[in-house]
Amino acid sequence: MQKRPLVGIVMGSVSDKPIMDECAKILQEMEISFEITVSSAHRTPEKTRDYAMGASDRGIEVIIAGAGWAAHLAGVLASYTTLPVIGVPIDSSPLKGLDALLSTAQMPPGIPVATMAIGSGGARNAAVFAAQILALKYADIAKKLERYREGLQSRATGVKTD
Repeated sequence: MQKRPLVGIVMGSVSDKPIMDECAKILQEMEISFEITVSSAHRTPEKTRDYAMGASDRGIEVIIAGAGWAAHLAGVLASYTTLPVIGVPIDSSPLKGLDALLSTAQMPPGIPVATMAIGSGGARNAAVFAAQILALKYADIAKKLERYREGLQSRATGVKTD
C-alpha cells in the first residue's frame, strides 16, 4: 500500500459503516491506501467543508462519499474541492435509497458527482472506479486493477486466467 492515503472514504453517519466497509475491502484487496471519516453535510457541515478543502493537501486524490436519506454529502464535498467525488447512495430511508440516489445523481452543472448504485454493490463499484481513476497515474494500481478484473472473470466462469 502507498504510505499516504490516496482515497478518502467519507460517510454521513456511523450507521453507514457496514455499507462503506465493502468499499474499504476492495481498496484493501487492491492495496490502495485510504482514510475513513464520518462527517455529515447537515449535522457537521463545517467539518465536511474542512475535510473537502484539506483533502488534496493531505494527498487524497479521490473522495468516495456514502450517505442515505437526502444524501447531500457527496455534493457538498464536491462543491469544496476539484478532486473527483464518487457518491454511494445508501438505503437507510423509507424511500429505500431512491431519494439518496436522485440527490446524489442530480447535481447542478459544473459540480459533478460520479454516482454508483444504491448500497453495498455501489460501494464496491465506487472503490473499483476510484482504482480506475488512480490507475491513470499509478502503474502498480493499473496492474492490480487488471488482476482484480481477471479474478472477477475467473469467479464468473470458473476458468482461471493466466
